[in-house]
Amino acid sequence: MAQLSDKTVLVTGASSGMGPHVATELARMGAQVVMVARDREKGEAALVRAKARSGSQAISLMRCDFASQADIRKLASDFCARHARLDVLVNNAGSVNATRQLTVDGLEQTLAVNHLGYFLLTNLLLPLLERSAPSRVVNVASVAHRRGDIDLENLEYERGGYAIMKAYARSKLANVLFTAELARRLAGKGVTVNCLHPGAVATNIWSRAPWFARPLLAVAKIFMLSPEDGARAIVHLATSPELEDQTGGYYEKGRRVNPSPSAQDEALAKRLWDASGKLVKLA
Repeated sequence: MAQLSDKTVLVTGASSGMGPHVATELARMGAQVVMVARDREKGEAALVRAKARSGSQAISLMRCDFASQADIRKLASDFCARHARLDVLVNNAGSVNATRQLTVDGLEQTLAVNHLGYFLLTNLLLPLLERSAPSRVVNVASVAHRRGDIDLENLEYERGGYAIMKAYARSKLANVLFTAELARRLAGKGVTVNCLHPGAVATNIWSRAPWFARPLLAVAKIFMLSPEDGARAIVHLATSPELEDQTGGYYEKGRRVNPSPSAQDEALAKRLWDASGKLVKLA
């Protein structure tokens, strides 16, 4: 087990699913952990459980709704004001919707939460990550990226074509492209960036699936990994000494593998970066 007694870690999506287990395990390893939750009440409950299970009091909670760019900017600002370093950023927050929904910023919600949230928060925290080097960014992607596409002329399905799995797969492909492009931009700066498919994990992310799909999902959950098992894959990527110099990778079952051909398209990654920068008003 890696020793993280002098490390500070930020874990998003930490009130349910894999997030609380990631936070608990990192705290057990000695890290100072900041859990991020959209719902404060659920976050407080998760915080209490994480402290009890880890035996650590070095865990705190911050609130952020990743469907709001103002919330993300406040999270980054408040974190930097409270913490002198950031050694590991785990981008784990996620969402899906049965129908096309817009955020308060007028963006398609699945892309906004699953990709643009990662993109904006990470970019805002990059100066602190660089000052804390060697540091790591871990993006929770999915094998679903292999079925995804990026249509920059209809990125948010504003011209139609929205479907729950299409939108989810697109957002996860965006995660992998973002990981690769960020790793290229951070080369030589001591910050590694990797992403992973943690496995088919029985979480509540599909609670907004269409009614007709819910019985099938309920059966499928029986055969899925537990959130604890999924969390172990994330913790491994965040802490393993063997991965200290590895960057720009996509991992499945603990091994670095090639992502889809689209995810290896450097020109597409750069174009997506530019489009994302405009959508979050960083460009």
